[in-house]
Amino acid sequence: MSSTTPDPVVPASASGRDRRPRLPFWAQVFIGLAAGVVLGFLARQLDQAWLAETLKTVGGIFVQLLKVIVVPLVLTAIIVSIANLRQVTNAARLAGETLVWFAVTAAASVVVGITVGLVTNPGANATLDTAACEAPSSTGSWLDFLTSIVPSNFLGLEVSTSAEDGGSLSSSPSFNILQLVILGIAIGAAALAVGAKAEPFVDLTRSALEIFSKLVWWVIKLSPVGTAALIGSAVANYGWDLLGPLAIFTADVYIGCAIVLLVIYPVVARANGLSPVKFFAGAWPAIQFAFVSRSSIGTLPLTQRVVTHNLGVSRDYASFAVPIGATTKMDGCAAIYPALAAITVAQLFGVDLGVTDYLLIAFVSIVGSAATAGLTGAVVMLTLTLSTLGLPLEGVGLLLAIDPIIDMIRTATNVAGQALVPAIVAKRNGLLDQDVYDSNTFRGADARLELDEDEATPLAPAHEDTRVAVSA
Repeated sequence: MSSTTPDPVVPASASGRDRRPRLPFWAQVFIGLAAGVVLGFLARQLDQAWLAETLKTVGGIFVQLLKVIVVPLVLTAIIVSIANLRQVTNAARLAGETLVWFAVTAAASVVVGITVGLVTNPGANATLDTAACEAPSSTGSWLDFLTSIVPSNFLGLEVSTSAEDGGSLSSSPSFNILQLVILGIAIGAAALAVGAKAEPFVDLTRSALEIFSKLVWWVIKLSPVGTAALIGSAVANYGWDLLGPLAIFTADVYIGCAIVLLVIYPVVARANGLSPVKFFAGAWPAIQFAFVSRSSIGTLPLTQRVVTHNLGVSRDYASFAVPIGATTKMDGCAAIYPALAAITVAQLFGVDLGVTDYLLIAFVSIVGSAATAGLTGAVVMLTLTLSTLGLPLEGVGLLLAIDPIIDMIRTATNVAGQALVPAIVAKRNGLLDQDVYDSNTFRGADARLELDEDEATPLAPAHEDTRVAVSA
């Protein structure tokens, strides 16, 4: 280095373009949240059907935009994440440790769910008539889970046929996410085995992943509008009339998730030498987006971004751990919720649960969480739990009416766990940039994401450090 005075390091935001002051992302989302509550309340109280329908339509378009990118995003993310393991020392041990921490935090979460349910007795205090209940048309079982692992075609495409009100039949395609995960793992493993000859394919997949991740990032920018529409639609369509009879159950889900978020996760973080405050500051953009989008898969690019940019986890390891977590790590949907729901349904139908039943709930929650990705969200996980315990499946229909309300906190809990475990494993294995982790503040972490928005997509591996250093 020369003895002359060095040029000052220019922040990324000032390099070639000046940004006008604007509200941080979290503030935009919460403004959308408040606006949605007001609009939903007005639509319900003033009986404005057009407003309720508009909110529902806009919210549906926002969710659909996320869904349309899910298939290529998951497939390319898993392939690249497996291929990236070649660059990670002790990859097999890291993968095993990641899965162990997934199981440990899931076990703690299901204990919280069972405890809250036993203390509050949500089913015994619910005012619902179970006489007219009907079992759901489709349920989850261990056989469904096993069969769903085997892909039926290259993209895990399924077509379901249903009868409409007029008697006509309609068919709609859907994708089995678990089959996509299995396909991605198999293709990625094959690419690893082929070695150098597979590099062109891996590079192409990596480029495709960057493109799909950028598309999702553009959709994420619409989240303030999507938030207003989704929350407004929920308020307009699911008022106290439906929420009231299951108020204790709803409160229990939020309390259980809050205990996991604010007690279990901080204890686990602190036990591994990580500041809980710094973790939540760094992971907050992904957690809040998960709350309003209700989609762990849709939040995947943002989760990956906060894990690498804000929490300082090695990109090569994070590109494996985060996509796997987004499809299998479901503490809210697969641990807290089914535990509370099973207790509620048992109490509604007058069925006594014993110690063995509670152990079965824990077993299903820890081992069967992959079924949540393989089929359709928490509903399948609930039917899987109920059928394992021999409880009436008719109870599922009683809880579906309020599912959009409780799904928000469930998904936020899922994503928080999906960000925490990679940070823990990275810390334990020397793959965490502690300076980046410790620099997190609620405003600073959000600003860092905006400054780095035009960098290489974090789902793709970084062969060199692309973070921008800002020094005095």
